[in-house]
Amino acid sequence: MAHTDHQTMRRVLRREIAGTIGLLTDEHDFRAMRRYRTFTFDDHATYLKQVEELLRTRAAQGSHTTVALFDPQQYADFCKDTGLDPDIPSSRTRFTAELAGTGPTVPYEGQPLTDLVPALVDEAVRQATWEYATTLLARLGACGTCGEDIGRAAFTRASDLLLRILESALPGEHHLVCSITGTPETLVAVLHSDENTDGAVQLDEAEALEFTTVLALGIATRSPGGLVMRTSVRGTTDRVYGWRLRGDGLEPLTAGEVFDAYCTDVDSGDLIAPESDVDYCVPPDLGPEGQLPRHNH
Repeated sequence: MAHTDHQTMRRVLRREIAGTIGLLTDEHDFRAMRRYRTFTFDDHATYLKQVEELLRTRAAQGSHTTVALFDPQQYADFCKDTGLDPDIPSSRTRFTAELAGTGPTVPYEGQPLTDLVPALVDEAVRQATWEYATTLLARLGACGTCGEDIGRAAFTRASDLLLRILESALPGEHHLVCSITGTPETLVAVLHSDENTDGAVQLDEAEALEFTTVLALGIATRSPGGLVMRTSVRGTTDRVYGWRLRGDGLEPLTAGEVFDAYCTDVDSGDLIAPESDVDYCVPPDLGPEGQLPRHNH
């Protein structure tokens, strides 16, 4: 009887353990891992199928699993830095545990792998964009004239602008895109927001941080860039408007400029048909500049 009780308790405790699986999302990374003798998979499609079945089994048992993006080069560097043998499973396990706290991850909630993989890749791009923009902001240092930290001042300015954009928007579901060029790479950040029935704005904190950081980098470096917002309300046409970056502020785009931007293929420059039920318009007035000082040095 006691033995049975112990087995029952262990089964209960097992359900309390959260797990992380490091996923090789593409064929190139999969081939890179095949150089290790203890990595026994030889077909990427079969590997993905087995991972999906494992995720389903754990979910059926009541276990929570997080899926992390497994990068073979990062893994090799991790093993070199920590003195671990990369060709043993325990090293891969330790690296995956590290990813759970620092790398891009997506919780498994029963979605098919065909939906989970793009979400995981998007999360990786988001994190890389934020880290890159943060690094560039930190490198700007202090203003040679007034001594103020340029990156911090730009982040404060970007936060103020984002707040006023959201406050001036009509109620609804908002989709914002910020694009900065010449930094030296083009950076794109996306932010989604919605409103509760009481009018409170709901934001994903990670998205908001990344969006503000990219906008701050454009402000700090005076880079060409812009911001476009799309507002959707059920039963009405979507509203699309935007601004271009000018110094440390935003200059409204005309309705025609917004229309041209949305109806031109980015790669070829060819015209594309406008969407139906979309109103291309001028943005709302963002109001006074507020009490925050503008850094013009």
